[in-house]
Amino acid sequence: MAQQGVQVDMSAFSCSICLDLLKDPVTILCGHSYCMTCINNLWDLKVEKKTYSCPQCRETFTPRPVLVKSTILAAVVEELKKTAPADHCYAGPADVGCDSCTGTKLKAIKSCLQCLASFCEKHLQPHYNSPTFRKHKLVNPSKKLQENICSRHDEMMKMFCRTDQQCICYLCSVDEHKGHDTVTVAAERTQRRRELGEYQQNVQQRIQNREKDVKVLQQEVEAINRAADKAVEDSEKIFSQLIRLMEKRCSDVKQQIRSQQKSEVSRAEELREKLEQEITELRRKDSELQQLSHAEDHIQFLVNFPSLPHLGESTHSASINVRPRRYFEEVTAAVSKVTEKQRSILNEGLTKISLTDVDFLLSPADPKTRAGFLKFSHEISMDPNTVNTWLSLSKGNRKATLMRERQSYSAHPDRFTDRCQVLSAESLTGRCYWEVEWSGSGVEVAVIYKDIKRSGHGSLFGDNGKSWSLYHRNDSCTFIHNSIVTPLSVPQPSTLGVYLDHSAGRLSFYSVSETMTLLHRVKTTFTQPLYAGVSVGGSSAEFST
Repeated sequence: MAQQGVQVDMSAFSCSICLDLLKDPVTILCGHSYCMTCINNLWDLKVEKKTYSCPQCRETFTPRPVLVKSTILAAVVEELKKTAPADHCYAGPADVGCDSCTGTKLKAIKSCLQCLASFCEKHLQPHYNSPTFRKHKLVNPSKKLQENICSRHDEMMKMFCRTDQQCICYLCSVDEHKGHDTVTVAAERTQRRRELGEYQQNVQQRIQNREKDVKVLQQEVEAINRAADKAVEDSEKIFSQLIRLMEKRCSDVKQQIRSQQKSEVSRAEELREKLEQEITELRRKDSELQQLSHAEDHIQFLVNFPSLPHLGESTHSASINVRPRRYFEEVTAAVSKVTEKQRSILNEGLTKISLTDVDFLLSPADPKTRAGFLKFSHEISMDPNTVNTWLSLSKGNRKATLMRERQSYSAHPDRFTDRCQVLSAESLTGRCYWEVEWSGSGVEVAVIYKDIKRSGHGSLFGDNGKSWSLYHRNDSCTFIHNSIVTPLSVPQPSTLGVYLDHSAGRLSFYSVSETMTLLHRVKTTFTQPLYAGVSVGGSSAEFST
């Protein structure tokens, strides 16, 4: 009885607007009580009508009553909250309410799939105590129970139509679904649970595989970092040794030059002193001869004249070998020749250092077959605004032919003027593949940044840092980038394939025949969209994919 009294009191102390226990309760003139916020919000909607009424008894009030919190009622509500069982909470808008409660509904703790109703703890007791309800299926509270009812026959959907893949009732199975493959929902769930279990195992296996892949990637990254650090350290040591060797050779050459300088200067100074002594002696003799020439006594002049000493050849002047003043130019030339040879060796060696030998797992590998490459094929046309005037475009601007006479193209700032080159009209990003068929003595296939020069130094494919070019001429094949030429020992194909993975910074050139033969691969970082380019050195070149 005490429990029942508490329930009645709790129901009596609920707000008829929000259906919850009173919060900051106020009692209006007619005696009914509400939450202060609820009644104020309701009356705020009636400000223009200037009449205010009680939501329960409809008694009207003019002017709007001044609401004051009922402290005694608030204290009673707080005590009820403390003494009320925890499960006996009222259902809010987001909760599932008990279908058996009258008036203010309590929260449901279970829903019954047979009764298609939800129950609070009190009204759920028969499902636990009565044999009639013990076989009913109880689930967590759900607002979707009505979805289990057939909208056509108002029956419980206990069947599943595999033909139409939908839940149906028994009447549907003998009506519009007659002859279909139907089973009970329990049987279908058993089958689906089996499939779900298998699928879940596959998902878990996939998770394990991906975790292994992540671990492999982590190990690969660590290995790459270690290898790169060691390569940098070893390279620094090697270059430091090379620098020290060059510094020592520089010091040796300087010492040899200074030693030879000292020797030659000393010899010249010694010879100069002897020549100066000879000049002094000659001046003395010149003075005597001057006196003799001015003697007034003819007899004394004739007497002294035969005693003149013989003036022989200078022995010192013969030692002077006058040469053009190109002192040590041979040394400078020799050093320059050595430096040029070293530079050539370094450039050739460093060109062969390629990061493409590192298999980066994070970027997809090149396809293996032509069919695989063709999945990334792009239909490319040539831009008439860039074509050199010695080339003629045909086949929808996909073929360029070398002509004997200049073509009458209009002037354009994008036109190449120094070589028979042309760019594609389309920019290339992502993963792209295209082929170039060519005839004649040679062809150059390239990828280029659009802001490459159109004339003068640096405008030719490969002669700058904005183009990567594969050049075939007669029986030779070379790769050119930034004016660095890399000879390639490969067969001469009539069709070249180019595969670009822009985001991965990978560019590959292939000889296309029955198989795909890799000619050269570049690993770099592309900072702009790329354009396909051809330079016709023979008869013609054509984008064929």
